[in-house]
Amino acid sequence: MTTHRTYKSGQSRDQASFLPPCLEDYVGQDNSVRAIDAYVDSLDLNELDFRDVGSDGGAGQPPYDPADLLKLYLYGYLHQVRSSRRLEREARRNVELMWLLRGLVPGYRTIANFRKDNAAGLTAANRDFVLLARSLDLLGGALVAIDGAFFHGDASKASIRTEKRLQQQMAAVDRSIAEYNAAVATNDKAEEAAAAVVAPGKPLSGEDIAQKLAALRQRRAAAATDLAKLAESGDGQISRTDPDARLLAKHGQIVAGYNVQIAVDDKHKLIVASEVVNEGNDTGQLYAMAQAAKAALGVAALTAVADAGYDNGETLKACEGDAITAYVPPPDRGQRLKAQDRFSIADFRYDTGADVYRCPAGSELRPMHGQKRQASGKMAIRYASRRSVCRVCPLRARCLAGKGERREIERWADEDVIERHRARMRAAGEDMMRRRKALAEHPFGTLKCRAGYRHFLVRGFDKVRGEWSLMALCYNFSRVLRIIGLDRWRAQLARRAGKPLRRLAVALLRAYCRVSRYTAALRQASRAPIRVPPLALGFPQ
Repeated sequence: MTTHRTYKSGQSRDQASFLPPCLEDYVGQDNSVRAIDAYVDSLDLNELDFRDVGSDGGAGQPPYDPADLLKLYLYGYLHQVRSSRRLEREARRNVELMWLLRGLVPGYRTIANFRKDNAAGLTAANRDFVLLARSLDLLGGALVAIDGAFFHGDASKASIRTEKRLQQQMAAVDRSIAEYNAAVATNDKAEEAAAAVVAPGKPLSGEDIAQKLAALRQRRAAAATDLAKLAESGDGQISRTDPDARLLAKHGQIVAGYNVQIAVDDKHKLIVASEVVNEGNDTGQLYAMAQAAKAALGVAALTAVADAGYDNGETLKACEGDAITAYVPPPDRGQRLKAQDRFSIADFRYDTGADVYRCPAGSELRPMHGQKRQASGKMAIRYASRRSVCRVCPLRARCLAGKGERREIERWADEDVIERHRARMRAAGEDMMRRRKALAEHPFGTLKCRAGYRHFLVRGFDKVRGEWSLMALCYNFSRVLRIIGLDRWRAQLARRAGKPLRRLAVALLRAYCRVSRYTAALRQASRAPIRVPPLALGFPQ
């Protein structure tokens, strides 16, 4: 049985229109691409140190405006498009990008060079956005959560060499050289004796052996050069692809890349400070990140929370001296002794008034003369028990090794900082750690799991920090837009752009340059003078 049904039909592709639609009609007033356009137009890119990257149109062509390329990258990173070739394709077919760039289609090399050459500008723009968030009252300024995560670099694990790996490589090359030298000696003896030995396969000729020996010696020389560079730099690793990427290990995971540190404000989970390092652990990063967050927030005092990986006495002391109240769970370093049913340092109680430690049996450990410099460089006071007391102590087996005569404890000269921190953790540490998980994990989860940003596309500290700033800027941009909405966002940017007279002068200069280029092109095409209509200036609504 045949049924006749009607379906919706579109317009004919050949249908002409008396008034064809313009590009503005395809982008709604509530489209987020208008937020990108308004934001970039409110920036003074010269003040933020953005540079021109030239043009891909050949000699004599004017360069692309850095504002247009910044708009392209913001749109791309907000929509999980980072490749310069994909961005070029999107500029040709994406109606939103056609509207945003006014029909411009930069080549992929120009797009890639902008990200590579404007690392400083991207970093400055990220900092400037935090100031904008402050002006919108979107930052609490009382509590930040600090955390770190590994990101893959543009380098493989095999391209990063450690001292141990280089020594193993040199040993393997030396064995191969010895084998080929033995083969050369065997061939020489066979030729001298004129005795042909029938062997399976075709034996290597003297010329082949000489070539392989030369290649092996070249590989050995390269490994020796890398070892010399390691010894000179004092670093434990060297990379032949990305000079700043390192092998980072955490919880059994090994990554060839960078460690990204962030400080997240508690009001709306915005990233207020960030840094990219190549150290595998977070020890020593607490104060630097907390200080950067404090400066970005513009506050006199700040509370910072972090996980156990940030536990470090010197950074806790620096935080305390700079009005930063830190909450970091101390790691349990006596687990091995507890598993053996032995006493750890946590079982010894310090008596502040008497300046002695008391052991689980009630005996005293008194301070020794002088101080000792620990491996970390900190000065420590040693406390020791009496041999006569330890010799007859009933708990001796749980306290000392078989040949031990007395128990010694090293106390950092500024241990009172640690004790005050432990008191804070006992009072409010559990609540602070719950807040830390809700704050610090959100940005990394959004960037790495939802956006898929697990690796960098550029090499070197400067470029990597620039690309990370672009990621953090887009994360903050997306959150701010969701919080306040497009109308309030554009109104704020209009006020911001209208405050300094300098911004108006820059806008006028840009408009004049664009009209001048347009006028010159028309004059060259027509070979006749033309009249330029007056400019219609305005700010985003």
